Amino acid sequence: MGQLEGKTAVVTGGGTGIGLASAVRLAADGAHVFVTGRRKAELDAAVETIGAARATAVAGDTTDPADLDRLYEAVRARGQGLDVVFANAATAALVPLEEITHEHFDQIFGVNVWGPLLTVQKALPLLNDGASVILNASTAAGNGAEAFSLYAASKAAVRTFARGWANELKDRGVRVNAVSPGPVDTPGITNLFGPENAPGVREKLATDTAIGRMGRPEEVAAVVAFLASGQSSFVYGANWYVDGGENQI
Repeated sequence: MGQLEGKTAVVTGGGTGIGLASAVRLAADGAHVFVTGRRKAELDAAVETIGAARATAVAGDTTDPADLDRLYEAVRARGQGLDVVFANAATAALVPLEEITHEHFDQIFGVNVWGPLLTVQKALPLLNDGASVILNASTAAGNGAEAFSLYAASKAAVRTFARGWANELKDRGVRVNAVSPGPVDTPGITNLFGPENAPGVREKLATDTAIGRMGRPEEVAAVVAFLASGQSSFVYGANWYVDGGENQI
């Protein structure tokens, strides 16, 4: 029996990358996982990978209250409340300071800050006592990468959410923590830098880590699974780096 047997989990941005790997891992540990994201085809593929007995796809945008209402109505209909929320959905863009526009700000902070806030806020009535909320932050919040300041600022906000919400929800026994991945090899690398630049970027990112390689989504998922489980019962408001030593050594 897995450590999450009988539990119900929600993973936003669950169609690819870290979100998909985390959904697979949570299901393998026994949870029924609701995966959500904007691309239905990827969500359907995720359910096929996990198995329909362990996963449900609900397409939607985490910045849209109506879409989240549909997601949580599906969770409510299952009748077992909610034990794990992994607010993973995010977007990124390389924008130098002099080029940042209000549109850039609204897009990055909308998805990366408002999205997790709304995701967790609307989950509150469903959260069982002792539930675990995990926010996907980033090592970018602390490393000052060029043209990445807007993204970094959004992830710094996410890390701060983990502290404040852990304090607010502690009386319910609800734990809130953040995970901060470093350079992880996901499709997002190609999406951000383009197919022609992605191989060189991956090579550079690998050299930035202490261990000389990029991380795998499954390695982040392992930490998410730990934070989701009772094994992390004394962990509140923390930020877990999964970065191959990039920001640590």
